[in-house]
Formats: sequence, structure tokens, C-alpha cells
Amino acid sequence: MARILSIDYGRKRCGIAATDPLQIIVTAIDTIATHNLFDYLVQYMSDEEVEKIVFGKPTHADGNETFLMEDIRLFIKKLLKITPDLETDFQDESFTSIEAKHIIMLSGAKKKKRQDKALVDKISAVIILQKYLNHI
Repeated sequence: MARILSIDYGRKRCGIAATDPLQIIVTAIDTIATHNLFDYLVQYMSDEEVEKIVFGKPTHADGNETFLMEDIRLFIKKLLKITPDLETDFQDESFTSIEAKHIIMLSGAKKKKRQDKALVDKISAVIILQKYLNHI
């Protein structure tokens, strides 16, 4: 089996999480500036076998997609040009940032650590992938 990645995609930075090769355990991997994400993924996939990338699907409270979905679709199109066999999917990311902040708070992290947006993005990516794995 190969890994499944998840990406909490943002305009400035993206949180990344991945499963182990058996797709049992989800681990926070990194937070990357969005403009570096493509190169990061190309490098990561040259080192690790990845079968699928799950993107958080940003929606408004009414269920309509946010402006970020266009950016995500363009990014996927670019990625699939060099990795045509890669599967992609979406998972609703509603409230993942709130959940991530709560998890960080419960971990006993100091206030400065709780305000680290990069950490929130990584934990959000973990939550997205855990929710996705429960649905497949």
C-alpha cells in the first residue's frame, strides 16, 4: 500500500498530514508556504509512495464553496500533469481549525504555542485525513 496525504490548503500556507504506508496512522508532516507546495509535494512523492491526496474542501456556512476551491482545482490540475495516476479527493474541512485549536489547548501547550498558525494548519490536516479515512 501507499500513503495518503491530506492538505489543509490556504492562500499563505498549507498544513500537510500523511498516513503510514498501511494507512492506519495519521501524522502531521509539515506546514509549507503555499507558493512552495508544488515543489514540496514533487520532492515528497519522489521519496515516498503516495496513492492519493485529500484536500480540505472549504465551504461557507451555507454549504457553498469558498473562493479557495478555484485555487485548489488549479493546483490539482497542475499536479496531475506530472503525476497522472495520482488520485485526489476532497473532505469537508468545516470547523477543523476550531477543532485543531481545541486539541492544542487540551495538550497543555503554552499560549504562544496555541497561537502558532502553522501548528493549527498541521493539526487541521490531520483532522481532515482522519475524517476522510473514517468515510472510506
